[in-house]
Amino acid sequence: MRYIVVIVGLLCCLQACTLRPESVKPAERPLVLYPEYQDVTIPCNIAPLNFLLRNEGVDAVCVTVKGDLDSLQVNARGNKVVFPLKPWHALLEAEKGRTLEVTVTARLGGQWLRYPPFTWQVVADRLDTYVSYRLIEPGYEVWNALQIRERCIENFDERVLADNSRTDGKCMNCHVHGGNSGNLSMFHLRGEGGGTILNRDGKLRKLTLKNEQMISAAVYGDFHPGGRYGVFSSNIIIPAFHTEANRRLEVYDTVSDLAIADFDENCMLISPLTADSTVLETFPTFSADGKWIYYCSAPLVALPDSVRQLRYSLCRIAFDAEHGAWGSRVDTLWNARLMSGSVCHPKASPDGRYLLYTVADYGTFPIWHRETELQLLDLQTGSIDRLEAVNSNRSDTYHSWSSGSRWFAFASKRGDGQYGRVYFAYLDADGKACKPFVLPQSDPEKDDLTLKSYNIPDLSATPVPFDAASIERINRQLKAEPFK
Repeated sequence: MRYIVVIVGLLCCLQACTLRPESVKPAERPLVLYPEYQDVTIPCNIAPLNFLLRNEGVDAVCVTVKGDLDSLQVNARGNKVVFPLKPWHALLEAEKGRTLEVTVTARLGGQWLRYPPFTWQVVADRLDTYVSYRLIEPGYEVWNALQIRERCIENFDERVLADNSRTDGKCMNCHVHGGNSGNLSMFHLRGEGGGTILNRDGKLRKLTLKNEQMISAAVYGDFHPGGRYGVFSSNIIIPAFHTEANRRLEVYDTVSDLAIADFDENCMLISPLTADSTVLETFPTFSADGKWIYYCSAPLVALPDSVRQLRYSLCRIAFDAEHGAWGSRVDTLWNARLMSGSVCHPKASPDGRYLLYTVADYGTFPIWHRETELQLLDLQTGSIDRLEAVNSNRSDTYHSWSSGSRWFAFASKRGDGQYGRVYFAYLDADGKACKPFVLPQSDPEKDDLTLKSYNIPDLSATPVPFDAASIERINRQLKAEPFK
């Protein structure tokens, strides 16, 4: 075994190196960390899990991370622990498939206290390298300063993919990848002169995903695994403010239908089964093999008065990609009336085994619903896992799968109830979910200082081939292609 010791600061070196076992006492009060990284499962390619101690009075800290083959130690003045990148990755590579023991010793009021150790389980299943998200004010549909960013999860590199200060103030919605690839992605630019920005193999197009049969332009969408098609909802969306403290904003549809976009032929494909004016359909997504479309469906109720009775079931309809044809029957997989809840955001795992979705008491805008939780449907057995190890007492939603089907990302307000942050959770070979961890930051205080929500995290194995300058140029120079 080899030890790598990192000393942060000259004064830290003089102070922390005087540590002697006889001068250390067991801590009587529990260790309070942010992020709360105790006893989590992590991928072998994640960036350092930097953290800070929230215990009052900490002015120096010593942390040892010990594995079977390698170890790493960091001594620092203050209450922040920042691991060096290269030794960190060397440690994870050496210890993948094993458990790391983390011991924290902190100085409070001149006395060194050692806290009970906790563990990091390092798994060999890698997490997709990139995650994109919107940075947005939480929940009020404000976009005066809105960006879509892409972050490398293996380090702290981050870049801006789109910035509405460079696109005439347009709102930007939902950047999603197809097949977890940076070479297939899209998002919407709203407003005059806007459209859906489609990225296929490095070529950017601006599209008007609407025809005369549709009630609105495309809103929520997903790619067919072949890349030729996208399935979308078209929605008339109404925002309304709550008087309840824990439900600040409600967003609901007065009308919503589904449509499929053929990106090769510039046409929209409509089915009468998903264009019923007495039924609301939304959040469509393709199955892993592209043969099914999963979506959420609810009978229309009087709105806004009966919004608490607005409950969506999980449904599916077949799709024939060879002929561009919808199926002839709708199946209900999760019945809202029987389950006494409302489902939204279904996402199929890339291996076709699972469907991950969220459940709230009602509606399809769950970010201010504290009861919102993730659930996992096993498509082979029909069993449902409530994911108790993953969920919190705050909203947990807006999830996406990693390409290996062992990891998923989601947005959660569990930190402070106000701002959404990106979390990652592991699903082992038996389908057992593990305690999630928040996206690491180079400075563990960054989440405290970032007064925006990380919205709609979406995972990709490769980076997208465009940036904010590309989107600015597309916005100004390209006219949106019409669809029929």
